[in-house]
Amino acid sequence: MMTRSDAHFWDRAARKYAKSKIADQGGYERTIERTRALLKPDDRVLELGCGTGTTAFRFAGIVHSYLGTDISAEMIAIAGEKHAASNIPGLTFRRATADTLSAQGGQFDAILAFNYLHLVRDLPETLRSIHDMLASDGLFISKTPCVGDMNLMIRRILLPAMRAVGKAPFVSIFNTVELNQQLSAAGFDVITNEGHALKGKDFRPYIVARKRF
Repeated sequence: MMTRSDAHFWDRAARKYAKSKIADQGGYERTIERTRALLKPDDRVLELGCGTGTTAFRFAGIVHSYLGTDISAEMIAIAGEKHAASNIPGLTFRRATADTLSAQGGQFDAILAFNYLHLVRDLPETLRSIHDMLASDGLFISKTPCVGDMNLMIRRILLPAMRAVGKAPFVSIFNTVELNQQLSAAGFDVITNEGHALKGKDFRPYIVARKRF
């Protein structure tokens, strides 16, 4: 039921989201270039929470295969519309979550999750699913808001109020230290923890973690 509620929120927001501009374009480009340097031509890549496919189209042409997934059918529909016009080989989009994909037994060399982890309801289980889907020595690359590092008023007042009126989705609250601890517990070695924001305070650490075992 909760997953259905989350999907419904993003379905309703999809068309407006597709038209919105990236708030920190410079920071986004830095993330793109940093990630591009980590991907290899023969990589099988999975992106979780791909939205309408903006990032997928930046990477799909430089790797062997690229699967973009999202909980929202409307987001995936928009990504599919873009794909039909671009015809990039090796790129596919599918409505799915980390848990459902893990149950299907797929394996990837790199898994990307940008603005995703703070939106899942069970972070330890999601990280275990990601770990299971990675090939040996595979990379998990994430950049997600750590709400626990933000102003207390945002966590305790603003977010609950916005959720109450349907203006914000479910958000998990954890800080950067806690996220790194969760990654380690799930079987990852964090090899990179950087800040990429070029505008405002950076509460979205760019993390690269390697599958440990």
